[in-house]
Amino acid sequence: MAAPARSDNPRPVSMFRAFLDNSASGGLVLMAAAALALVIANSPLGGAYNAALHAYVGPLSLLHWINDGLMAVFFLLVGLEIKREVLDGQLATWSRRVLPGVAAAGGMVVPALIFAAFNWNDPNTLRGWAIPAATDIAFALGVLALLGPRVPTSLKVFLTALAIIDDLGAVIIIALFYTGDLSTMDLGLAAAVLAALFAMNRMGVTRLLPYMLLGALLWFFVLRSGVHATIAGVLLAFTIPIFPAPARPDDMQHSPLHRLEHGLHYWVAFLIIPIFGFANAGVSFSGLTMDALLDHLTLGVALGLLLGKLFGVFGTAWLTIRLGFADLPMGATRAQLLGVSLLCGIGFTMSLFIGMLAFANDPALQDEVKIGILGGSILAGILGWAVLRIAPREAPIPRADREASEGRAIG
Repeated sequence: MAAPARSDNPRPVSMFRAFLDNSASGGLVLMAAAALALVIANSPLGGAYNAALHAYVGPLSLLHWINDGLMAVFFLLVGLEIKREVLDGQLATWSRRVLPGVAAAGGMVVPALIFAAFNWNDPNTLRGWAIPAATDIAFALGVLALLGPRVPTSLKVFLTALAIIDDLGAVIIIALFYTGDLSTMDLGLAAAVLAALFAMNRMGVTRLLPYMLLGALLWFFVLRSGVHATIAGVLLAFTIPIFPAPARPDDMQHSPLHRLEHGLHYWVAFLIIPIFGFANAGVSFSGLTMDALLDHLTLGVALGLLLGKLFGVFGTAWLTIRLGFADLPMGATRAQLLGVSLLCGIGFTMSLFIGMLAFANDPALQDEVKIGILGGSILAGILGWAVLRIAPREAPIPRADREASEGRAIG
């Protein structure tokens, strides 16, 4: 029997592709929220800003509700994107994983080593070694969007795939290295809820409500267990079915995973992440000295992001291409790959999140981390934009070849 026509068996529009279409606006909202936080923190309203964040609402402060509660939804979306791309997207085959996978690994290891080199003699600050290891995909893609057609789509695909692997690495780091004292009982209860979620998946349950109810219970037990509560979001994501409902067996776009992913995207991009940025980016510059700017913690974070991502991402990608294990993204030049590698040094959201975990009880060190993240990210963004702005481009690819290539990459 002949294969059905493509229009008779439509594949779901990748959430990853939809993210490309909206990255600029989401990144701009996040930038505005962070800038507003800085303005307020350095105004007469700074005291009220800090007091409001540390005011208790029930058992947790407002800041904890944002970082442990709202960010669990962000990690749920991250988990959904990881699962979708691994099973049915850009990371579905090993050949597609090689270049972004190697580049992501280098982009996590080298920044951590640079940070460690600056903080090796201070065990207190060395705990923040993972801060410069993360890339903020919303900011990075926002900068790419400002460059328009100067940047080939293949590089946006490469950057997003790299960021997804990067996010998975950050989740593993948080779970392994930034947990508190563990409660065996609560871990056991969380494991029981997780087992029930997987059982529903295996039984073919496609309604989202039961997953969400058990997911809330999972978050509660993980919060009490000592493992950071946001990990519950990733665990829940891995249990959401990617197969369609029995009533619509050929409609993959309406699988539970795709429906939840698309439903969460705008809330996360335009509400949750800006709220997180507003709550965590505010740092007062009053009394800021040159010693604080040149402190080993500040420099470790800033140079880890700026230089670590540059050498880690570009160096490993260049070596992988040079050895013949992968090809340059279609239509891209090495200079453009260099510019994208610089943009990977924008580490705002996840870097702030890890920094708040690493120095949860030390506001002074948190402020140094924020300064390092802001400085390193701004420099990386400006330099990455400048390199991409002046980088020579390859000759245009024939339209038919370009569409075929992009179809294979995105699909």
